[in-house]
Order: sequence, then C-alpha cells, then structure tokens
Amino acid sequence: MSMSPADMQKLLQEIEQKAQFCQQQMVIVKTQMNTKNRENRMLQLTAAELDGLPSDANVYEGVGKMFVASPKTDVKVRLTKDQETIKKDMEGLEKKMHYLETTYNNSKTHLDAIFKNGGR
Repeated sequence: MSMSPADMQKLLQEIEQKAQFCQQQMVIVKTQMNTKNRENRMLQLTAAELDGLPSDANVYEGVGKMFVASPKTDVKVRLTKDQETIKKDMEGLEKKMHYLETTYNNSKTHLDAIFKNGGR
C-alpha cells in the first residue's frame, strides 16, 4: 500500500519537525545540565572551605543585599540539602536527555527507512 505524495510529504514534515524539536531541546537540556554541574561544584567548594575553618569561626550568609551570621552547622546542612536537590534535578535532566536522544534517533531512523523504501 503506497501513500499519496501529499500524505508522504506531510508525514516527512512531521517527522522532520519532531527531530528538529528534539535537537533544540537537547541543546537546552545540555545547557541546564552544565549550569547544575557548575552550581554543584560551587557548593562543593564552599563546603570544603567551611571544613577548613575552625569550629568557632564566624560564618555569614548573604540574604538579599545584606549578610546574616549563621552557625556553621546550619550552613553545612543547607549546603547538603542544596546538593541533594541538584542531584535530583540532574537525574531528571538525564532522563529527559535520554528520552530526547531516543526520540531523535527514532525520527532519523524513520526518515531513513522512508527514503530507503522510496515512500512505499
């Protein structure tokens, strides 16, 4: 059973649009992953600096345009929670990237199959 040329053209356009959309989304997700990695690295460096401070050292956190004294343990707890949040976000982004890559590859495979069979 062969398709009419108009139907074939419509199908090809839909598959191509899906592949282009996936490519765009993969660029966005890669950028988000890079940002999360950078944030995680900053949190690791901050935690390492805190570990190097004496236990009685004054620690200040930025709140808006001012700084507030905070106990060192509270700051470490906040850093740990932030790292866990980033880890969960990264897992979600990795799943999204896998989905997009699979969808993109499937679209390319379908396009190749259509062209290989000559639209039949």
